[in-house]
Amino acid sequence: MAKSFYHFLMRYRHPEPKDEISLFANHAYHDHSFPKGSSDYDQLSSYLEFNGSYMSNMNIFDEAWDLYLFHES
Repeated sequence: MAKSFYHFLMRYRHPEPKDEISLFANHAYHDHSFPKGSSDYDQLSSYLEFNGSYMSNMNIFDEAWDLYLFHES
């Protein structure tokens, strides 16, 4: 079974974010409503569009999603 997107994203968490994906991972970690068990692009994208005020740009999510698909395939 594939890991959830959140579980995958946590590998990019860093105390001093080195890039936008690390910053995204840090924010998702602190977002207690983040859909942690989801591996559904549409659900995650909708959640972030409506609740991810920490997302400066949704392209960051798309980049992280592409990494997720690559690593989980």
